[in-house]
Amino acid sequence: MSLVEQLKSAMKDAMRAKEKLRLGTIRMALAAVKQKEVDERIELTDADVIALLTKMVKQRKDAAQQYEQADRQDLADTENAEIEVIQTFLPQPLSEAELNDLIQQAMDETQAAGMQDMGKVMGWLKPKVQGRADMGRLSGQIKAKLA
Repeated sequence: MSLVEQLKSAMKDAMRAKEKLRLGTIRMALAAVKQKEVDERIELTDADVIALLTKMVKQRKDAAQQYEQADRQDLADTENAEIEVIQTFLPQPLSEAELNDLIQQAMDETQAAGMQDMGKVMGWLKPKVQGRADMGRLSGQIKAKLA
């Protein structure tokens, strides 16, 4: 079952269970998928949907952080609850050991020698870790190994 089909099925389940927050979050995700499909006139693959959901999680984390700084814990809690719902549709995050193994494998296969090869390593890794690791943190780890 594709990720979009999983989202639609989960939406129906949330409707039946009368889970307002879950339903609203899933509808928001489906609306974002539909918007991207209409804008670009393509049908999104699971990888595209994962990238979109990852972006939505990042936006919500930023918003929650800003709400906490503004002393609006109620709004921050809502954002955090939406993050939890969205993350149920993302693949399991990679452990540190798995991530280090993938970085080493990427460096070996791209024959990375220094910082000038950072783009090659990131290009090799991105499709394999999309939605399963924080790309900013990953970039820092690669820089540390290449330096």
